[in-house]
Amino acid sequence: MQHTEASSLNKKTIYIIRHGQTNLNLQGIVQGRGMDTDLNEFGIKQGEAFYEAYKDIPFDKIYISTLKRTFQTVKKFIDLGIPYEKLIGLDELGWGIWEGQPSSPRSRAAFSDLANEWEAGNYNAKTENGESPNEVLDRQKIALQHILNAENENTVLICMHGRAMRLLLCYLLKKPLCEMKDFPHSNTSLYILDYEGGDFNIKTFNNLKHLDHLNG
Repeated sequence: MQHTEASSLNKKTIYIIRHGQTNLNLQGIVQGRGMDTDLNEFGIKQGEAFYEAYKDIPFDKIYISTLKRTFQTVKKFIDLGIPYEKLIGLDELGWGIWEGQPSSPRSRAAFSDLANEWEAGNYNAKTENGESPNEVLDRQKIALQHILNAENENTVLICMHGRAMRLLLCYLLKKPLCEMKDFPHSNTSLYILDYEGGDFNIKTFNNLKHLDHLNG
């Protein structure tokens, strides 16, 4: 991973969460970059639960995607006056013609074939009118460099999307993208990473303890 000299001198702690639940999540319908959906009632509760668990963390900056479900998830932190910024590099992977479509044998077969391509190392494979992992990673690298180069931002909260989060974690931890499946996620899953000397180290893996009282 290549960072500028300035960014490699920065020390940061980065909290990365997936957005809260939407109705399309609940229905098992693919959203992707082209579906700007709202959180449902339970998704709002998930965001509030995350806030209650982490409201005392001194976040210096919040970064979200351009899709409103990420803003809605961390709104309570933003309401505290913590500065935030939307970055297109944090948007979800575009699933093209399958976005918003109900699950079907044809769609499941298409996604299975695509997953097999990715596991085989073909990171340029994509759905019709969609994005490949390499294309998503290209915009993620720009967003990441922006975040790492920012001064006086020692503790950062990022809210983004499931597949994009898997790709980003592979890149941060210098793993091949074919290992993206090794980073499980569900709505408001939390990963915490430390950044120092140009390297990321994972501290917290797929933490969902903040949701215990909702799922009980």
